[in-house]
Amino acid sequence: MKEIAWSDFESVELRVGRILKAEVFEAARNPAYILHVDFGESIGVKKSSAQITALYAVEDLVGKLVVAVVNFPRKQIGPIMSECLVTGFHNAEGHVALCVPDSDVPLGSKLL
Repeated sequence: MKEIAWSDFESVELRVGRILKAEVFEAARNPAYILHVDFGESIGVKKSSAQITALYAVEDLVGKLVVAVVNFPRKQIGPIMSECLVTGFHNAEGHVALCVPDSDVPLGSKLL
C-alpha cells in the first residue's frame, strides 16, 4: 500500500449528499444508474454514473445518503457529464455496496 501525506487526504473533498433522483443509464456499456445528488446549498446538486444495479433498485435510492468525492474534474461518461464520484465497496460477489453514513448528517458535511 502506498503511503500518502496528510495534505493529500485533506485535498480530497469527500462529502455527504442525498440522492434526489435515480434513473437507469440506458446508454451505459455496463448496467448503471444516473444519480442526481444534493450536497447542500454551498455545493448544490451534482450528477454521477454509478454501477450499483446489482444491489439497488432505482426506487430504493431516492432519499438515500451517500458519500462522494466532489472535487474531481468533471468526466464525460457516454452522453452524460459525471460531476462527482459516489463511493462504495465491492462485496464478496463483486457488486458495489454504497458507502453511507449510519445516521443523518447535514448535506455537504465533509468526511473527517
